[in-house]
Amino acid sequence: MKLPEDVRQFLARRFQSKHREWLVGDPGEGQWPLEVPLGIPTEQAALRQVDGVRAWVSAWQGWQGVGTLSWCERRWKALGVQRLPEKLALRGPEDVAMWIGASARWVRSLSRYQTLTARWPVLAQQLPRYFDVLADYSDADFRRLAEMLDWISRNPKSNLYPRQIPVAGADSKWLDSRKGIISDLIATLQGDPTGERDFFWRCGLRAQPQLMRMRVLDPDLRARFGGLGDISAPCDEVARIGIRPKSVFVVENLQTGLAFDDLPGAVVIMRLGYAVDVLGQLPWLQQAQCIYWGDIDTHGFAILNRARTYIPSLKTVLMDEFTLMSHRDLWVEEKDQHSSTELPLLTNTEQKLYQSIKGNVWDQQVRLEQERIRWDVAWNAIQASIR
Repeated sequence: MKLPEDVRQFLARRFQSKHREWLVGDPGEGQWPLEVPLGIPTEQAALRQVDGVRAWVSAWQGWQGVGTLSWCERRWKALGVQRLPEKLALRGPEDVAMWIGASARWVRSLSRYQTLTARWPVLAQQLPRYFDVLADYSDADFRRLAEMLDWISRNPKSNLYPRQIPVAGADSKWLDSRKGIISDLIATLQGDPTGERDFFWRCGLRAQPQLMRMRVLDPDLRARFGGLGDISAPCDEVARIGIRPKSVFVVENLQTGLAFDDLPGAVVIMRLGYAVDVLGQLPWLQQAQCIYWGDIDTHGFAILNRARTYIPSLKTVLMDEFTLMSHRDLWVEEKDQHSSTELPLLTNTEQKLYQSIKGNVWDQQVRLEQERIRWDVAWNAIQASIR
């Protein structure tokens, strides 16, 4: 026996599984009206729960809502003639949405779906994937989305920066969280729905240059740049500068790099994270002693492994078991470890430490952040690492 609340829960599940195809307007064979049987009990079952049957009938007698409620009569030997609720029939998705309290979302999503498909019929099968966008965007956000699609589709190779697109309110913060849907829908408009999804390539826009932050630690090298010691510039420009350092440090953390004092013939590159691919663009690295210092955790070693693709001779400092053990009081937990079971470009010693961290040999998902290492210890090790 289904009570009104049971029906609501059933319809909520049906809406969750079917709302996308309902948006397209495919009625399906025999899908509407949607009939929900209310579970009439047998006389034997009714005799076992007379009070429950009475409450069930009463609930539907007092029910007021959308849909057509059908009743039927049962002539039972012991209980006599009973008028019982048999089924509820709903005409379409709007009835289901009203039942579960989602009427406003459904109406809004349908209206916006129709607006976009009237302009771009080719989006008919793609848009239902973004039901929540259609249902929940503010009017201003939906207008911006439509205007952005319109402008990019009419200017597919503008080579502008995104902020130059003449759509009011489409600032960087707004755009950053919507690159996925925009590139996806633009790909469909361009007739390539399964192709390249890079936002800038797909939309014909120009990405901001990736900046590299580097400090020149040698006073003589700084003199060649008018005393400039802290440089932030596009990678291709850094690649062309006339510098020949003897030693290059690559560190994960910005403040760690800022803490470096002067070192003869040295520079330090900071805060690349996994973007160490750019190291392969710097020809002047090939003649230098290159030293990597990252966190002692799985991602620190994964970045090291990636960097060695571009600098096979890359050494490390302060990424050994002794450093880890001597700073046990500063360990924290690495929330999400790197997925690889083995990193092929690590040395045997590094691989053993990586495996020990992955295997929780000492504690649960151990992590030692590089900036936590006592600076006097760190600086002595850094100076000693220069050949």
